[in-house]
Amino acid sequence: MRTAAVVLNPTKTDQHRLQGVLDAAAVRHGWGSTRWYPTAAGDGGRAAARAAAGSAPDVILAVGGDGTLRIVAEELRGTGIPVAVLPTGTGNLFARNLGLPRNDVDAVIDTVFTGTDRRIDLGLAELTHADHSTSEHVFLVMAGIGLDASMAADTNAWVKKRFGWVAYSDPIARSVIGNRQIPIRYRLDNGPARSMRAHTIIVGNCGTLTAGVLLLPRAEPDDGILDAVAFRPNGWFGWTKIGYTLTLNRFFARTGFGRVLAKVLPRSRALPTTRARNLRLDLDAPERVQLDGDPFGTVRSVTLTTHHCGLTLRTSPRLGAR
Repeated sequence: MRTAAVVLNPTKTDQHRLQGVLDAAAVRHGWGSTRWYPTAAGDGGRAAARAAAGSAPDVILAVGGDGTLRIVAEELRGTGIPVAVLPTGTGNLFARNLGLPRNDVDAVIDTVFTGTDRRIDLGLAELTHADHSTSEHVFLVMAGIGLDASMAADTNAWVKKRFGWVAYSDPIARSVIGNRQIPIRYRLDNGPARSMRAHTIIVGNCGTLTAGVLLLPRAEPDDGILDAVAFRPNGWFGWTKIGYTLTLNRFFARTGFGRVLAKVLPRSRALPTTRARNLRLDLDAPERVQLDGDPFGTVRSVTLTTHHCGLTLRTSPRLGAR
């Protein structure tokens, strides 16, 4: 019999209710008993994800926010075990970018048993920390240095849970007013080393932020390429131009022309973008870094690349395997 496993954040999910619905669906589709692996606060869910993968299920359902999903993806990297997603977090950016159901438990459960599989990229971040130690982590949506990382580190968790992305208004406002520019040296693929000053650097495997803001119009989660953007405002007028560009991107994204226009519109000097298979960033002083909305401390350098088609995603039958 085929079997499913569930990795879930018990603080964000009614396991008893979900278990009843899943068990009924398993019987209906002729599957065996579903195995359950609640995450522990101490490791963010790593032990649960590892145990679930070790049970060799036919599919794993990840229940939680982007952080839970990131850890599950890290453990499933290269295994070929499909992962389905039931988003229960604040941002759920991965689900938004991939067009996965976000408020429909029945649709997600149907996907677990009848969905189609699609292979997507995993972003890989090799971090050199302030103490010169190194670590490697997976990300699915975006990695960021500057304002992006400060938002992840400074935003009050209770406020974020109660008010969602509105909780980020305070760190955004303080960062914009301060307008601190970070000196950065960077290298794209095998190109020459270059330098610049930027307020924020965001590198994405996907392109859309919350509220439908299209930050990286050319980003695709299965092309083996990372897209990057630098926030380089020159005072208040520069921030106005960035706001205008993002508003325009959001409008065209909703009309379906965002990626088409990204190829023909002139690039903004305040918001330049680039693409690469490998991107290295070196910093003069330690700066905060975030991966998929989770803070990862301070770093002196970051090397970003992808594991091309490193994760198998179980998607809704109506989305199909692309």
